[in-house]
Parts: sequence; C-alpha cells; structure tokens
Amino acid sequence: MQKYLWNRWIFFLLLLGISLGAYVGWQRFHDVPVEAKYKFQAITQGDLTQTVSANGTLNPLVLVTVGSQVSGKIIRLHADFNDRVKEGQVLAELDPALFEAQLAQSDANLKSAQASLELADANLKRMRELFAQAYISKQELDSSIQAQKAARAAVDLAAAQRQKDATNLAYTVIKSPVSGVVIDRQIDVGQTVAASLQAPILFKIAQDLRQMQIDSSFAEADIGRIKEGQSVNFSVDAFPDRVFQGTVKQVRLNATTTSNVVTYDVVVTVENPEEILAPGMTAYVNVVLAQRQNALLVPNAALRYKPTSLTKPKPINAEAKGAPLAQHKEKKEKKTSTVYILENGLPKPIEVKVGITDNRLSEIMSDELHAGDQIIVEEAKDASAKKAATPPMGRPF
Repeated sequence: MQKYLWNRWIFFLLLLGISLGAYVGWQRFHDVPVEAKYKFQAITQGDLTQTVSANGTLNPLVLVTVGSQVSGKIIRLHADFNDRVKEGQVLAELDPALFEAQLAQSDANLKSAQASLELADANLKRMRELFAQAYISKQELDSSIQAQKAARAAVDLAAAQRQKDATNLAYTVIKSPVSGVVIDRQIDVGQTVAASLQAPILFKIAQDLRQMQIDSSFAEADIGRIKEGQSVNFSVDAFPDRVFQGTVKQVRLNATTTSNVVTYDVVVTVENPEEILAPGMTAYVNVVLAQRQNALLVPNAALRYKPTSLTKPKPINAEAKGAPLAQHKEKKEKKTSTVYILENGLPKPIEVKVGITDNRLSEIMSDELHAGDQIIVEEAKDASAKKAATPPMGRPF
C-alpha cells in the first residue's frame, strides 16, 4: 500500500514538473515584448496652421442689373453672354414706334400752346394801349394779363410733356451703365418687355472680374475667432490642385437660422488677375486663425491616450468628489495635457502645454520632450489579444 502511494506521488510530481516546463517554454516563445504592446509615433518639428472651414460662393465685387423703364418689344440685341462692354454702349433696342408717335403728338401740342401764347401776348399789348387811352376798364386789362399767363403756363406744360415723351423714347435704347462683362442675358429678339411695378431684368454685368468676393457662412461657434484682415486659403472644384488666397473683408452681424443652426455671412475679397475664377463657383474656404513655425508637433491621438490602468473607475468619497472637477477646470484653464512615453517597461506621464491644432496635429511645449522622441498613441490590440489568450496553468488531473 505504501509503495502504491509513493509511486502515485512520484507520478504527480513528474506531471507537475512537465506542466511547469511546458508553460515556461510556451511563455518564452509566445510572450509579447513590452514594446509590442503599444503603438508609438515620433514627435516631429515643423510648421502648423490652425484654420476654420466653411463653404461659400464666388460673386463679382460689383454686379449691376440692367433693366428697362419702358415697355415694348425687343427688336435688336447688341450684346450677348461674356461680351465685354463699355459704359454707355448700346445693349438692346425696343420698338420705338409708339414712343415716336407720342413725341410727335407732344411736339404738336407744344406748337399749339406757343401759338396761343403769341396771341395772348399780342392781345395784352393792345389792351395796355387801350387802357392808357381810357378806352377799356381795369378789369378788362386784368383779364388779358391772366389769359397771357395761362397761355405761358400751357406752353410750359406742353414742353414738359414733350420732354417726358422724348425721355421715354430714349429709354427704348438700353445702354450699359458701367464697363464690365455680361454674365447674364434674360431677353431675346421679339420678346415683349413689360415694365409695370418694377423694371424687368434684361442683363447682369460684372463690373470687374479681376476683383471678386466670396460670400461664405460660418457657424456661430467659429465666428468669434474670425476678424477682418485675416488671411484666407480656398479652393474650387474647377482647379482642385490649386490653392487661392483671399482676405476677410467683413463679418456681417445679420445671422441666418436654418434648422436651428445659426450662421453668419463672412465676406472674403479675392484677387482674380487671370480671370479664371467664375461667378457662382463653390469655394471651400479656410480662414487662417494662427500659424506656428518650427513647433513640436504630436498627433492628437497621443493627447487622448490614457493607459488602461488609469481608465478604470476609482471609488471616491464625498470629500474628494469635487477634486477631479476642480483639476479638470484648472487643466483646461492652463491648456495643458498629458502624453506618455515608455520608460522601464511602463508608460510614464509627461505634462505638456498645448498650443494650436489643425485637428490632426497639435503644438506642444515641454522641456522634457524633443523632436524624434517616441510617444505612445494607443495600445496595440493584437498584443492585448495575445495576452488575453494566454492559457492558465491547468490542474494535472
């Protein structure tokens, strides 16, 4: 019986030794190195630009709408899309027949009024001579004076009507009020123009396409950081590989609310010497808020990283309940954050001061870190999985 028990213990110890050896060997060949548990990225040094973005529309700096003050049928067109016109150049003509007839009628009325005035002048002259010889009364003389004044007023009225009809006739010839480029034409030959309550739009003329502006809408969260005179970079779909420059001209205070989203119009002036930018193009605008040169740059993921051991919730008592809130507030006011480097196989926290960001990289200021230092951006998921998959040492039986 004792021999049987002794053999059983020997077997048990032998099996235990084999299990321990197998486990140690498995760990030696499968244990993950400390460096492989983390993903690193080197701190770089370079230039950084912080911007806010929005979409906008390119428009001429001065856009003049040409209309008609009289009604009539278009009989001639002298300008078309993209034509360059000079101030005073004829753009279109309306049928002048009715206005010419009205002017002729006014001329006749004016001549009739002038003839009546001449008769009234002659009658007044005779009445003055007769009154001087006491052949007529003072009342008859006053009547002649009144008739002469009425005839003179009739002449002035007829002249004013003639001037009105002549002006309307001149309005049948549509002329350009400015020099520029025709970007829109809304009439054709034979079309009737009806000018009633408002002047119909015939042409749209951009005064100078070498000077343009972008009307862009920025969210209220960004508008407080945009100031007049700031530099602007923008691109358009027509030239995707080219970046254009502009300047913030005006931040308009008139807010627009769409689906509970408040936006403000920001006007950006643009130089267009080549005239390759066209009205109506969509511009993808980036307003430059700040720039840094030769700054230490880290990926934003490094600023968000926290070791797994620190992300577990820790119990707090009632007295220390407000401490994390106060620390967070103090950290936010100082604009500081924490990054981690690997030291002695463990993540070491280093507090840094955070500057501007472009939403991908951030500027940091620290006496402990330098360009080329490796910082932790996240924990390697494969290493964590391998570690979790390590089998525990089992019972021998």
